[in-house]
Amino acid sequence: MGLTLSQKILAAHAGKDYVEPGELINCKVDLALANDITAPVAIQEFNKIGVDRVFDPDRVVLVPDHFVPNKDIKSAEQAKMLRDFSRRYGLTNRFDVGTMGIEHCLLPEQGLVGPGDVVIGADSHTCTYGALGAFSTGVGSTDLAAAMATGEVWFKVPAASKFTYYGKRRPWVSGKDLILYTIGKIGVDGALYQSMEFGGEAISSLSMDSRFTMANMAIEAGAKNGIFPVDEITLQYIKGRLKRDYRIFTADPDAEYVAEYEFNLDEIEPQVAFPHLPSNTKGISEAAGLTIDQVVIGSCTNGRLEDLRVAAQILQGRQVHPEIRLIVFPGTQQIYLDALREGIIETLISAGAAVSTPTCGPCLGGHMGILAKGERALSTTNRNFVGRMGHPESEVYLCSPAIAAASAVLGRIGSPAELGLKEVD
Repeated sequence: MGLTLSQKILAAHAGKDYVEPGELINCKVDLALANDITAPVAIQEFNKIGVDRVFDPDRVVLVPDHFVPNKDIKSAEQAKMLRDFSRRYGLTNRFDVGTMGIEHCLLPEQGLVGPGDVVIGADSHTCTYGALGAFSTGVGSTDLAAAMATGEVWFKVPAASKFTYYGKRRPWVSGKDLILYTIGKIGVDGALYQSMEFGGEAISSLSMDSRFTMANMAIEAGAKNGIFPVDEITLQYIKGRLKRDYRIFTADPDAEYVAEYEFNLDEIEPQVAFPHLPSNTKGISEAAGLTIDQVVIGSCTNGRLEDLRVAAQILQGRQVHPEIRLIVFPGTQQIYLDALREGIIETLISAGAAVSTPTCGPCLGGHMGILAKGERALSTTNRNFVGRMGHPESEVYLCSPAIAAASAVLGRIGSPAELGLKEVD
């Protein structure tokens, strides 16, 4: 019996020729990651182990991004723990205000993750790096502490489901729409503790930014990880970024999947996820017209340069509706700088957007965009649970940057087509 893509990677890192779903294995990790919320707990547990060094200072990465710049004393103390730990153990990759970014945008950009890697992070959206053909997944802070000390972690090998996309994308349909549509079809537990393997002719033409978005939201279907095959688009992305060896794995032709799905892109329009689940999706034709109070463009899901370009294309020469607050969060300092050079930031600000330094901000109800009782937000983030962005009686709707930007102008949920816009390749 053949192996899936994730099984191949896990087997190699466990020193085995074959692993099967449900098997418990011990794996070497290529990178261990934590942020300012999860790292403090991991650091406390690491200190209990009694070791005097991390397993590899090049492969332990701490990124303060959730409450940074610090919003209060508690968040300042948490960030300080990361700084102190990084200095004490000589971590190579040290990020802070002015150099940091949203972790899942930052690590690929900095060339810290590559094809064939096993990456763990004390954050559920660590599955983002599957876009590069890596096995990446979230773990608890105590598991991370052990990995920081030993460079190893145990896994239960996940079964896999195969997702094949074919056909031609309709106007303004991006990776965000594909993953929202997929989650809407299978549910928030439709891939529970599974590897979601994405492929098909439509995927082969999808940009890296859209692939990052899709892998990022695999967890919203309950998956252990999401993963893409490595192709020329992947190799072009890592060229000049990844300054170490990597290994490309492919699924065997006779790999076994617990389920196989096929989606025709001709049938998929831009999507909106209604409260209070990412699976509560509707097409834009059904969602259009709902009034909103705030629009958020950014996060580890949609804070990349392509996302900002799309928003700027729609906002160029237009104004944000006077009843709407539009907040934009570039994913990293480099993305921010590139957007400045391209004139994107000027376009956004001229249209009436508030542009923030890179941070998770309102995505988790942290800061810089909290909702009051009864308010509605349309957001390019990844979750819309009860109280996710503020008051428990507020509402969050999820969408792509294109729908978010158009809606900010319209003052209600709507499409760029309503503004007479055609998508630019």
